[in-house]
Amino acid sequence: MASHGLVYDGCNFFRQRLVLSTLSGKRVKIKNVRSREEDPGLRDFEASFIRLLDKVTNGSRIEINQTGTVLFYQPGLLYGGSVEHDCSTQRSIGYYLEALLMLAPFMKTSLKATLRGVTNDSTDPTVDLLKTTALPLMKKFGIDGEGIDLKVVKRGMAPGGGGEVVFTCPVRRTIRPVQLTDPGKIKRIRGVAYSVRVSPQMANRIVDSARAVLNQFLPDIYIYTDHMKGANSGKSPGFGLTLVAETLNGSFFSAEMSSTPQGQGDPVLPEDLGRNCAKLLLEEVHRGGCVDSSNQSLALLLMTLGQQDVSKVLLGPLSPYTIEFLRHIRDFFQIMFKIEVQKPLEDERKGGDKVLMTCVGVGYSNLNKTLK
Repeated sequence: MASHGLVYDGCNFFRQRLVLSTLSGKRVKIKNVRSREEDPGLRDFEASFIRLLDKVTNGSRIEINQTGTVLFYQPGLLYGGSVEHDCSTQRSIGYYLEALLMLAPFMKTSLKATLRGVTNDSTDPTVDLLKTTALPLMKKFGIDGEGIDLKVVKRGMAPGGGGEVVFTCPVRRTIRPVQLTDPGKIKRIRGVAYSVRVSPQMANRIVDSARAVLNQFLPDIYIYTDHMKGANSGKSPGFGLTLVAETLNGSFFSAEMSSTPQGQGDPVLPEDLGRNCAKLLLEEVHRGGCVDSSNQSLALLLMTLGQQDVSKVLLGPLSPYTIEFLRHIRDFFQIMFKIEVQKPLEDERKGGDKVLMTCVGVGYSNLNKTLK
């Protein structure tokens, strides 16, 4: 245990462990990765993620046994710079971007990452969702300026991929403490309906069905249509919708849906997709909090690595992924959050218990000194 740092069993929460290991400088050993399955060991997308970590760090030591069931990772220096990476088409670019969003502010030089693969699928957060919710959240913690941007160059649907995105992020030595305790009321809804290698009319049908649901609640709704053609449309046909609701106090709630990949499952009608996505957005608003469920772990990490000051964030019901993330933060940083459950008032028709998360940041610059 001492020689291998932290030891974990199984492949669950694989990214969390490697990202927090990289930020904390603690070695980690992951064993019994799908050891009881017919096809044991790491999958292609996990191996691709390890290669990406190797590209953005300098001096990392990675050892994998012959069957791929045991991984030892000793993190190096987070370097950054200009990186190009071909992501595995088994998972979308969002799978890799979520990790880069956590790592990018703490690198030695500004990051410019060009990622190629699947930009939109139904498993991971899409590039559109991360651009409209994660980047504004990072700006609240002081990671701002013109340097931070996420640009979709080519759009690629599953299973073929063929998409390309460029993510740039400046370096921030200190993270600003935040007090996000009042989400405020919803003031507007924005969205993007995208279609590739299908009729452009598909996106218009999605917009009409989504507006039919949302117009009952709010007049300020604008959903863009994005139809890419030719070389920018990737290798597979598909369509989908990303919706974001913004509050008066600058909080964002998001929902998204995309069509089933070509040759997999039952086909989806654009009208059904638009209607169901609008209902998912209403459900996310119903959950409440100042950060939507897809970005809870990013907010908690920035609170942990912020200045040695008190940060408070009000969240909706915690997702299972976030609960495990809190356990990992305790393992890697010895930081524990003060968690206060706020019961909704009887006359309030709001979804579930809210959770007020409070912690004192460890300070990433101080953490570096202790590592040295």
